[in-house]
Amino acid sequence: MNEPITPASRIAAKEQFRKTVRQFVAITRAFFKSERRVKARGMLILLLLLSVAYTGVIVLTSYAGRDLMTAIESKNWHAYWEAMGRYALTFVVAVVINVYYRWTQETLALLWREWLTQHLIKRYFNNRAYYRLRGSESIDNPDQRISEDVRNFTSDTLTYALMLLQSVMTLIGFFGVLWSISGMLVGLAMVYAAFGTFMCIVIGRKLVSLQYEKYQKEADMRYGLVRIRDNAESIAFYRGEKREHRDLIHRLSAIVGNLRTIIFWNRNLGFFRNSYNYLALILPILIVAPMFMNGSKPFGVVTQTIESFAQVLGAVSLVANNFEDLSTYLAGVQRLGILWDDLDDFDAEEERSARESLQQIDEAGNAVKLCKLTVLTPDKAKILAKELTFELSPNQSLMIMGPSGSGKSSVLRTIAGLWAGGVGALERPALQHLMFLPQRPYMIPGSLRDQLRYPDHDCNADDDTIRRVVEQVNLTDVLDRVEGDLDRVIDWTNILSLGEQQRVSFARLFLRKPKFAFLDEATSALDEDNQKRLYQLVLDSGIGFISVGHRETLVQFHDHILRLESVGEWELKKRL
Repeated sequence: MNEPITPASRIAAKEQFRKTVRQFVAITRAFFKSERRVKARGMLILLLLLSVAYTGVIVLTSYAGRDLMTAIESKNWHAYWEAMGRYALTFVVAVVINVYYRWTQETLALLWREWLTQHLIKRYFNNRAYYRLRGSESIDNPDQRISEDVRNFTSDTLTYALMLLQSVMTLIGFFGVLWSISGMLVGLAMVYAAFGTFMCIVIGRKLVSLQYEKYQKEADMRYGLVRIRDNAESIAFYRGEKREHRDLIHRLSAIVGNLRTIIFWNRNLGFFRNSYNYLALILPILIVAPMFMNGSKPFGVVTQTIESFAQVLGAVSLVANNFEDLSTYLAGVQRLGILWDDLDDFDAEEERSARESLQQIDEAGNAVKLCKLTVLTPDKAKILAKELTFELSPNQSLMIMGPSGSGKSSVLRTIAGLWAGGVGALERPALQHLMFLPQRPYMIPGSLRDQLRYPDHDCNADDDTIRRVVEQVNLTDVLDRVEGDLDRVIDWTNILSLGEQQRVSFARLFLRKPKFAFLDEATSALDEDNQKRLYQLVLDSGIGFISVGHRETLVQFHDHILRLESVGEWELKKRL
């Protein structure tokens, strides 16, 4: 398990560390330069002031404790009560400062988490990044990164930043205390802390990559469980329990194997850290005890030395004392940083594609018009349709047919604006006047009213209109299941069959009334009667539409038929 350190691994580690620092700076700077910067900076300054005040109180407490121990040792009652009063007062002040310090830290962490989560969600939807991340090899489980990793990052960043600040303040405050007792104590603390930090890094260097893998494997396990829940019916029909059970056990084994390795390295690190911490209790006594016994220092100095040495050593041993937690934190920063960088790349790619695109899009018209539009795969390695040309008026329709894999859905997505893999001229209405009906509709959590109005929640359709549309698409039995209550919330994904979900999709279409609709095998789960009924309703509505389908019975509902052949060839015919 102990891999040798090679020059290449050192270079890779240094490069990864520099990259992590850059990502950390980019994420942090974005918050403190955001629209919430005034409040964020104000709270940060307050934290700095509270940290300085708390350090000052701790230093005063050490002097009050020294005087108290000296008064006890000399049996001086008057000095004892005076020292006790000062000692108790420092505790009262320390409690007040510490409470407000913690409150300010948690409030700032929450403010940061709220902003960063909102910011990432906005960028997640920008340029359809959520759609494009599906095939990303570098980003696994973006949902976990936006939720858990953001929460850990904001909270832990403030914790470690304040620990570093507190360490600096403690070092400044207690450096003079130790120096006034013995310069040897200061030198010993510095050398001892440097040795401890170096050894912790050498022994535990592998923990960062292991913690990164832990995040990934834990997220994979959760994804596997969610996937089973979302596809329970299909798995049950296939009797796929053994296969899914085997997959989950495999994922669990990966987690256990990773954790065993982490435990192994933590054990090695624990041997050193415990020895390091226990030895730190003895070192100051070895130096200051002889001073007390030969009469050069009072007894209170012994206790003050032990406390001050522990404070200084803790301040300069920040990495050594928190190496395990820091390794987990750095892994989280890397995961969040990779997501941040990929979203930056998507934004830059979208801007570059817009500048360099050979596809000219006009969204000002009411018709759909293609002029020598060549549809390509995203990597531009394959032509799906070469110099495609046709024009549809607002109330006309087109059906795209062809063998599987010929690019029917790709052409549809290119026209609908979901896919930018095209070269040529395209004219269509603006995106808000288009609607896409996929083969498997998306069922949102919420009431039946929310379900039917999706995605336009500002739709002002009244209850009578909604009920009329429900009846038109033959969903009255669904309305009966909720006893006519449009606001009842149930699990629609598992309650509705695929055919019912497709009818819900058409209900959305008739409530929204776009200029053009794109139907990607949107009636594949319906019987012939329901399919005929829905397509006739679309024709009667005056909505222009383009369909992808295999059934020949769909041809009668379209004005034009586009047949895609292999290697980008196509044929367009007008239905007689």
